[in-house]
Amino acid sequence: MSGALADRLMHFCSEHSNQIAEQWYKTISTNSKTLTYHTMLKENCLRHAEFILRNLEKVYFSENPFQEVAHLLDVDGFVEERFAHNVPLDQVVYAIILLRRQLWLYAEFQALYSGVYDMMQMVDNINRVLLVFDYIIFITVGKYRTMSMEFSERKAVKAK
Repeated sequence: MSGALADRLMHFCSEHSNQIAEQWYKTISTNSKTLTYHTMLKENCLRHAEFILRNLEKVYFSENPFQEVAHLLDVDGFVEERFAHNVPLDQVVYAIILLRRQLWLYAEFQALYSGVYDMMQMVDNINRVLLVFDYIIFITVGKYRTMSMEFSERKAVKAK
């Protein structure tokens, strides 16, 4: 992988985290697959998206991105907030997918990559970013499952 190109992408992502998150919010607040997000406060949505984008570089270049996602990106806090707002898991996962997609759309729109060599190197960058976002989704689903089971158990105890 071209280190300079990856550095450029990660720097771009961090530098433009607000703009990318804003575009993402416009998408999730109107998308028919993310209905729960339509009524959420904008600040609640943007906070975690911006945090992920600003810190993506640390995870991207980590030797163990799975550990870094769990530790650095505060996925637990993100999930707990979404769970408390009764956001269905499928909508949470789709919102994460849309955040990943928005990163690439924004980078493409800004002509971050140009030329054949850059385009070939972009494939390596895409694969690494996909890995990081796959880990975010995996950890999110696991945490959601755990919280749902704990909620069901508390509810069962109260019913007794």
